[in-house]
Amino acid sequence: MNFSDPKTNILQMSLRDGMKVADLGAGSGHYSLAASAYVGLTGKVYAVDVQEDVLRHLVDSGHRAGKRNIETIWGNIEKIGGTKLRDKSVDAVIISNTLFQLESIEKAVEEAKRILKSDGKLMVIDWAGAYGGMGPAPHHVVTEHKAEEYFIGGGFYKVKDFRAGPHHYGILFTAP
Repeated sequence: MNFSDPKTNILQMSLRDGMKVADLGAGSGHYSLAASAYVGLTGKVYAVDVQEDVLRHLVDSGHRAGKRNIETIWGNIEKIGGTKLRDKSVDAVIISNTLFQLESIEKAVEEAKRILKSDGKLMVIDWAGAYGGMGPAPHHVVTEHKAEEYFIGGGFYKVKDFRAGPHHYGILFTAP
């Protein structure tokens, strides 16, 4: 089965050495691991998730892969301050395969905006459909158009959209 490829999609963000990146709703950490390669030893990836067990797994995966620049944070991205990161403290935010799981996308948009520096980059990747049960349930799918509405409505500027895999859309935004 062919899903979105974090190593390919992360290139859309033009990450560089020394950058700080927040992966909100990091889950198993595929995007955290991919981003860590680009921010180097002087950079940092904050993997934020509400599930402690997946964060423990991510720490193990990171250590096995030799990644020492990933910090896991047990936090709630649907609460202002829930990421435990400071205002305007990160250069980039990744929200991948997460929107369809949220009860309050507006709060997550607000939290991403709070932690992101001005002109910081935000990449959203999510399921384009339900695909017969392979993706989220049809009533949980957040369409690309709806995702754009949430983030533009939250003050972000759309830079571009891109195909993030055969079943996923990708949108790149910048913070005001």
